[in-house]
Amino acid sequence: MREEDLEIALKVVIVGNGAVGKSSMIQRYCKGTFTKDYKKTIGVDFLERQIECEGEDVRLMLWDTAGQEEFDAITKAYYRGAQACVLAFSTTDRDSFEAIHSWKMKVEDECGDIPTVLVQNKIDLIDQCLVEPEEAELLSRALGCRLIRTSVKEDVNVNQVFRHLASRCLAELREEDQDYAYSGNGLHPLTINAFGPTPLNSKNHHSNGTIKLKSGKHRNRKKRNIFRNSCRIL
Repeated sequence: MREEDLEIALKVVIVGNGAVGKSSMIQRYCKGTFTKDYKKTIGVDFLERQIECEGEDVRLMLWDTAGQEEFDAITKAYYRGAQACVLAFSTTDRDSFEAIHSWKMKVEDECGDIPTVLVQNKIDLIDQCLVEPEEAELLSRALGCRLIRTSVKEDVNVNQVFRHLASRCLAELREEDQDYAYSGNGLHPLTINAFGPTPLNSKNHHSNGTIKLKSGKHRNRKKRNIFRNSCRIL
């Protein structure tokens, strides 16, 4: 199989309290639709979308999880294997903002440290805001992740949320492949693809033509230099 035929598949979990707009967010992103009628997610829902990011074909598999505590036993099982996470809270729901630390811990318990974005939804209701802008920014810095303010209803910044996560995951995939190629056991046979030098037998490459980024729990947690420059064959 040619390198250019490989597909990158990323599992993304969307977590947060109920009624913050998680289901509406993935419906808007994957189907371009929005409904103002709230329908509680029972357990887990799933949608996917194929995008192009930084010259690569990426399949985003979006797992929408219930925000109610009674579904914790069900939803936690679906966190496993996730490569990225959306932490969502509502502009008009103070409790959802204060619960973000708890949601992040639940995901980390199953997935380790994975690319994460903090999303403040419903900014179209800013006149009803119960979270100060500075508070959201402080939380973002404390969690070590980017803050993106969205309005799913008005389709503001929804695409930016998932494109940011895809970009972060691509960067980590490049790091993993580069680390593998230049491991302490010596150089492995390399080929040049869009990620730069990549071993022909890279641990990320699967025989079905899919590249999957391992979840954070299975990664080397030491700090590494970010691989910033993609190698392209012109």
